[in-house]
Amino acid sequence: MPKKGMRSVYHINPSKPTSSSSSPYNFPLRNGTPPRPLFSFSESMIAETISNAEQKISKWNQETSSYAKVTSLFYESREEARDYINCVNDLQRAMHFLLTENPSSEKLIRSQQLMQVSMKRLQKEFYQILSTNRDHFDPESISNCSSVTSRSSLSDYEEEYDNGFEDEIQEVENSITEVERVSVLAISDLKIIADCMISSGYGKECVKIYKLIRKSIIDEGLYRLGIEKMTCQKIQRLDWEIIELKLENWLKSVKIAVTTLFSSERILCDQVFYSSDSIRESCFTEISKEGAVILFSFPELVLKSKKSSSEKIFRILELHNSVSEIWPEIESIFSFEPTSFIRNQALSSLQALGDSVRIMLSEFETTVQKDSSKVPVLGGGIHPLTEYGMSFIAQLSDYSIILLNLMEGWELSVQTRLPESYFSPPNPNESPISAISIRFAWLILVLICKLDGKAELYKDVTLSYLFLTNNLHFIVSKVRTSNLSFLLGEDWISKQEIKVKQYAWNYERLGWEKVVSVLSPVNSMGNASPDEMNNLLKRFSLAFEQVYRSQSSWIVPDSKLRNEIKVSICSKLLPLYRSLFDKYRVTLQGEQRSLGDSSSVMFSPDDLGNYLSDLFYGNASSTTTSTKSASTHSSRVAMVRLNFRPRRCFSF
Repeated sequence: MPKKGMRSVYHINPSKPTSSSSSPYNFPLRNGTPPRPLFSFSESMIAETISNAEQKISKWNQETSSYAKVTSLFYESREEARDYINCVNDLQRAMHFLLTENPSSEKLIRSQQLMQVSMKRLQKEFYQILSTNRDHFDPESISNCSSVTSRSSLSDYEEEYDNGFEDEIQEVENSITEVERVSVLAISDLKIIADCMISSGYGKECVKIYKLIRKSIIDEGLYRLGIEKMTCQKIQRLDWEIIELKLENWLKSVKIAVTTLFSSERILCDQVFYSSDSIRESCFTEISKEGAVILFSFPELVLKSKKSSSEKIFRILELHNSVSEIWPEIESIFSFEPTSFIRNQALSSLQALGDSVRIMLSEFETTVQKDSSKVPVLGGGIHPLTEYGMSFIAQLSDYSIILLNLMEGWELSVQTRLPESYFSPPNPNESPISAISIRFAWLILVLICKLDGKAELYKDVTLSYLFLTNNLHFIVSKVRTSNLSFLLGEDWISKQEIKVKQYAWNYERLGWEKVVSVLSPVNSMGNASPDEMNNLLKRFSLAFEQVYRSQSSWIVPDSKLRNEIKVSICSKLLPLYRSLFDKYRVTLQGEQRSLGDSSSVMFSPDDLGNYLSDLFYGNASSTTTSTKSASTHSSRVAMVRLNFRPRRCFSF
């Protein structure tokens, strides 16, 4: 590209920016009295200017020239286009002079006719450049060339260039891509035309063309992103699954729409209408307002959909996070006073989302506290409230950073400190996450307190302790495997694990104390008689059978916890029972009798281990066979009485 062509790009003669307080369409030649001209003209100069203008303007008069109808001035010759603009600017100055010195001059009338012809030509050029460069005015190209064109905005289109500036232009030309080069040229051409038309009093026509084409670009861009106009009535008629699809698309599209579509449009508008603050403000507002309001009002409409808050809160948090992340860009792009209502719409959605999250959290807390179910969970298993509550809280913890801002200044519903035995939060001065940690600890405490009340529904205290063991263990497991472990800390987890062990110990003590107490004299029996041992075995068998029958339908869902409890029970029973069993067998052998002759021996130590291994599956009647069957007649009798066949041989 020759240097002469690049001069037409970078050396533009913009009018000085007008005050933003003035009307964008109060132009000197067509409205009111013109200001006193800055130049003086002789008669010969006036005649020469008009003659020169007539020659150039007539050449490109589309009404009289077939060539002008099918050819673009700016596409055909950039140098000639520059001369054409200079000619029109000279004609304008001459008209200013004539208006002041000789308002009734025929030259002024002829000049006005020529000006109208030139403005029609420039209107056509403006429209063609905007239309044919739609692909080059994509967001990326506009952003990349914004710094280049901003430099050109400060250049004087008519001044002589020194060698240093031409070197700089050549450097820029070598560094930009072809697409960027075309964009730079097109934007420069648009700016030259806009400056000329505005200064000549034809800004209204220029702006009308710009709005028509560029608004369609915004609308098309939003349509391609899947952003559509929604109403409260429409969204309430949609199923939540459909709303979720639209919401997911909005989350993916909103950042693109703001940081590329609206941002590039703002850049383009600023560059093209650099000469008038008021015009570029009103122009950008008209182009963007409809699409921006549709975009930023969507989050508030989602809040009005018919969906329970617990299922909606996570989507609301995602919406809040998306708007929060791009809020600085929104403030920057829509910084004009005429676009303040767009900023207010985005801010309104942001505040509504935050308020909605706080309301939903309060509703969750109330739902837990007011749960009125009176039916105890079979077998002391995991209560549905525990599963629902911890699933909600654990998933909520993934949004802790977002919640940190939302929870600021929001006090707990009960103005009391959490017990230190339950939770010791980090120092707020050392950890900004402290406030949100307290909020999560409080929500879990509300759930735990409710579960304490649910435990009282069991008539058997032993089962109530097993229920508490299961449910608190479930809560701790959820904390360990989620972001809650970071928020609550290892100290909180350790404290709750100690409570789980205490509940489990209380269950064992109350549930198996009677059975263990029967065997307590075994170590001090010495040389007990067969009758004494026989009576002891009978008492043990009856006690074990009674406890086993009552607990055969109890459940411990977690396999690790289940095995830990079984190991603990067996460690208390099996050594004593094996010792008694062996002593009794030796005594009977001394009297030349067998175990089969004694009806007091219900099962061997291995059988006892098998029976215990089938506890806590929540099934009173096992249907699987043991890997090691009972070998004695007494064992078969015991299995019939207990309505049970061993499931597996449990290792102790």
